[in-house]
Amino acid sequence: MKYSLIIPVYNRPDEVDELLQSLTEQRFKDFEVIVVEDGSAVPCKDVVEKYTACLDIHYYNKPNSGPGQTRNYGVERSQGTYVLILDSDCVLPPGYLEAIEVELGREPADAFGGPDRAHDSFTDVQKAINYAMTSFFTTGGIRGGKKKMDKFYPRSFNMGVRTEVYRALGGFSRMRFGEDIDFSIRIFKGGYRCRLFPEAWVWHKRRTDLKKFFKQVHNSGIARINLYKKYPESLKLVHLLPAAFTVGVVLVLLAALVCPWSLLLLALFALIICVDSSLQNKSLKIGMLSVVAAFIQLTGYGSGFLRAWWKRCVLGKDSFSAFEKNFYQ
Repeated sequence: MKYSLIIPVYNRPDEVDELLQSLTEQRFKDFEVIVVEDGSAVPCKDVVEKYTACLDIHYYNKPNSGPGQTRNYGVERSQGTYVLILDSDCVLPPGYLEAIEVELGREPADAFGGPDRAHDSFTDVQKAINYAMTSFFTTGGIRGGKKKMDKFYPRSFNMGVRTEVYRALGGFSRMRFGEDIDFSIRIFKGGYRCRLFPEAWVWHKRRTDLKKFFKQVHNSGIARINLYKKYPESLKLVHLLPAAFTVGVVLVLLAALVCPWSLLLLALFALIICVDSSLQNKSLKIGMLSVVAAFIQLTGYGSGFLRAWWKRCVLGKDSFSAFEKNFYQ
């Protein structure tokens, strides 16, 4: 068995259905699928059973422990040479596994990851969120391009690892947030080779509304401080930009009470986002929604970063007691 696809799921049977359907269309066939239900109230067992005739698929149901430990549970039961970690809100193009095969044949890697895109069927809000998460103007998505193809830190929505490496490193840690970046850091610290596979991309739905999107990026900002506490060298200038943007927005709004013209700074940024997204998506509506999504992406991440900095670096709380209400919600 070449690949074991590990899919943790929590209350998302419809998403799992779409993902499994896309797996039936893969041109490369040497793989198994392991779906691990993380204590869901709305299980996907019936959905999985639809695919038992056309996929080598295995279903497990376990008590809730969060995504990291659920992935580890699946890997412990896998048979493949490589494990591919996927989020349940992803859909794979038919050439996904084929692209991984090509890259591994060209140059071996111990771990790898790929980018994400928006599908034509996504809602306008999902396309706007995708823009916010991948745009140059929001520090979102995969940053570095070709210069960082040989030192790429994959995220858990689309991550591949040689199974023996995964097990040697102990898989995902019990970190509350940022467990995928923590794993990527440990891959490099272990001396293993990790690369970006640009053609092994997925359609990633991310969050389906703006409120859930804010919670997601807010938790990502918290994760960055958690990672900083564990690996101080991992904090880069780019990670500070959303926090600086968030503080800047507050200062501009305060200044507007005295000088309304200061709002032109925010208006200019909004115009750049709207024009760029409208051209990319060929839709003014998506462009306007992208302005909202971009502000949410930056201020959500920035506020999470600042909140975690205050609680963990100033008040000295640990990662669990500082954010009990955020854990896996």
